[in-house]
Amino acid sequence: MGTDLREWLRRRPLAGDTLLAAGLVLAEVLLTLLTPREFWPRPLPAALAWGVLCAAPVTLRRVAPWPAVLIALATLALPLTLEVAPTTQSLTFVVLAYTMAAYRAVRPAVVAAVVLWLPVAVVAAMMPPEVVPQISAAYLVANNLLVGIVSFSVGRTVHARRSSTAALRERARVAEATQRALAEQAVADERRRIARELHDVVAHHVSVMGVLATGVRRVLRRDPDAADEAIGTIEETSRATLRELRRLLDVLRTEAEPAAELAPQPGIAGIEALTEQVREAGLPVTLTVAGTPGALEEGEALTVYRIVQEALTNALKHAGTATAQVRVSFAGDAVEVEVTDTGRGPAPDTHRIGHGLVGMRERVGLYGGVLRTGPRPGGGYRVYARIPVEPLVDGGSRR
Repeated sequence: MGTDLREWLRRRPLAGDTLLAAGLVLAEVLLTLLTPREFWPRPLPAALAWGVLCAAPVTLRRVAPWPAVLIALATLALPLTLEVAPTTQSLTFVVLAYTMAAYRAVRPAVVAAVVLWLPVAVVAAMMPPEVVPQISAAYLVANNLLVGIVSFSVGRTVHARRSSTAALRERARVAEATQRALAEQAVADERRRIARELHDVVAHHVSVMGVLATGVRRVLRRDPDAADEAIGTIEETSRATLRELRRLLDVLRTEAEPAAELAPQPGIAGIEALTEQVREAGLPVTLTVAGTPGALEEGEALTVYRIVQEALTNALKHAGTATAQVRVSFAGDAVEVEVTDTGRGPAPDTHRIGHGLVGMRERVGLYGGVLRTGPRPGGGYRVYARIPVEPLVDGGSRR
C-alpha cells in the first residue's frame, strides 16, 4: 500500500506538493496551539490565512520552480507591511531552497539559494522589533543565512546521492548488457565451430557418395554384386548425411528463427500463383515467360521465386497506383528475372538498406549471379537478376 502511494505521488508531483503545503500549514497550526495564548498572533484567523498564502508556492516547487521562488519572494512584504511573520513562510523558503538544490544543476541551485535567502536576510535586518520581540536583527540575519546554507547543503547531498545511484544503475545495466552480449557471442562462436565440423563431415560423406557412384557406374554390368554393395553403402551414407545436415541447420538456427517448415519450397511453378495473389491485392501484374524452362536445381528455382516475391512485395508497399511486369527468361546457360513497375519507388534513404534487398543479393551471389536494382529512367523501379545454370543430365547431376 505504501509503495503504491509513493508511486502515485511520484507520477503526480502537483498533488504530492499540494499535500506537502497542507502539511506545512498543519505544522503552523500545531505550533500555534502549543504556544501560550498571550503569544498568539492577532487576529488568529487572518494570521492562519496569511500562513496558507505563504505555503502556496510549495505546490509549484517541481512543476514550476522559478515561479514558486518569485511568489515566495513576494510574501516577504508581509513582515514589513503587516508585521506578520507566519511560520509557513520560513518553512517554504527552506523547502524551495532544498528543492532547487536537489533537482537542479549546481549553477541554477546556487542562483536560487542566493535569490531566496539574500532578500530574507535584508528583510530580517529591517524587520520591526514588534514582529519578533526580544531577538536582535543580527541574530535573525545569522539564523536565516545558516538555515539557508543547511537547506542548500542537504539538497546538494541528495542530488549527489541521486546522481550516484543513477550512475551505478547505468553501469549495472551496461555491464549486464555487455555480459549478455559476450555470452551470445560465445554461443555464436561455438555454433560456428560446430557448424564447420559438421560441414567437414557432410562434405566427406558427399565425397564418398560421389566416389561410390562413379564406381557403381563402372562395375554395374561386370559385377552386379559389388555394385549392389556399393549402392547399399551409398544409401547408408546418404542417411547419415541427411542426419548431419539436420544437425547443421539446428546449429545455425537462432532462437528468434522459427523451426523449418516441412512443406515443399515454392519454385518456378509457383510464380504464376504468386502473381495472381498480387493482382488480388490490388497491383496489376503481367507475367511473361520466355524460353523453355529447363530442369533447375531446387535452390536455383527457389531463388528465382524469392526474387519475384520480394520485388512484387516492395512494389505493393512503395509503388502506389501503378502496374508491374514480371519477365522470366530461360537461356541455355542462365535464367534471367526482371521485375519492373511504373510507380514512384521506395523513398530514398541512404542510411538504411532493407533486409529484402540484402536477401536477394545473398541468394543471387550464392549461385554466382548478378543483381541490379534501382529506379528506371522513365519512372518506376526495376529489379534484374541473372543466375548462371548448368543443365541437369539424367539422374539429376550436373554435367
